[in-house]
Amino acid sequence: MLRLPDHWVWDSWPVRDDDGAHHLFFLRASRALVDPERRHRRAAIGHARSGDLVQWELLPDALVTADEPAWDDGATWTGSVVRADDGTWRLFYTGVSRAEGWLVQRVGVAESDDLVTWRRRGAGPVTEADARWYEKLSAGAWFDEAWRDPWVFRGDDGLWHMLVTARSAAGNPAAGESGTPAAGDSVTRAVIGHAVSADLDTWEVRPPLSEPAGWGQMEVPQTAVVDGVPFLIFCCADPLQDPRRSTQATGGMWFVPGESLLGPWDFDAAGTFDHPSLYAARLIERAPGEWVLLGFSGTVGGAFQGEILDPIPVVRDGLALRLA
Repeated sequence: MLRLPDHWVWDSWPVRDDDGAHHLFFLRASRALVDPERRHRRAAIGHARSGDLVQWELLPDALVTADEPAWDDGATWTGSVVRADDGTWRLFYTGVSRAEGWLVQRVGVAESDDLVTWRRRGAGPVTEADARWYEKLSAGAWFDEAWRDPWVFRGDDGLWHMLVTARSAAGNPAAGESGTPAAGDSVTRAVIGHAVSADLDTWEVRPPLSEPAGWGQMEVPQTAVVDGVPFLIFCCADPLQDPRRSTQATGGMWFVPGESLLGPWDFDAAGTFDHPSLYAARLIERAPGEWVLLGFSGTVGGAFQGEILDPIPVVRDGLALRLA
């Protein structure tokens, strides 16, 4: 378990170094804030290393907010780390600014030679929501402009792909089965945003990879192939999904089978992991064929925990995933 006595820890993302050690980057904020809801505006990106995903060595923080004025002078939020072709590491992260009230999310990048010391690459973000396809704050339909939690990987086409938490500008195109909100209801508009790049520097935002399917937000998206089956993993708090999904849920962590790491995904086959407090968890292949979920513990007994739980084994059961 990764628990800091003086800081809450929540969203995290892993990467392995050349020696096989697990590096975990995570959001952290001081417990001196007292109210855990205040942590989002005080978030920095922490860093720890482990050989087994259980015992952790705390390393220097990777990134903190920029000095004002800057696009990321409000907070630095969730992202992912990849190895670039030039051998450097790239940390793609979410940034928000004070000038916009922490409400407009964009994605930027930092780089490192050793995974420990990081420097921002460029003066601005590399992607943001494109109004042709994605809901903007000016629409007034939601409490923020969602474009966060970038998950970056190289696809079979040789391009780098970025999946992000986003919302459709079009809303739900049609009312669905009984109990599903009508077209355009704000709690149904979550989609998986998409951008591509040939070099990790210049990005093209493209249409979403999914249609609205019953969630207000699909946070911390990730894709992985488990025993030959591609899955989309994301999370959504119960109040931010439509009644049909709330009835279906047994926790905040969702999985959806698909045809590839870029979809399409069968949202009729979506399911949740049976855990009361696990959130923003990542699927990690700890050893060949051995999959675990690593995420933080949220609210238990009315109190926010803010700690990374020990890895939980996961197995595939047909087109579903379950905790072992």
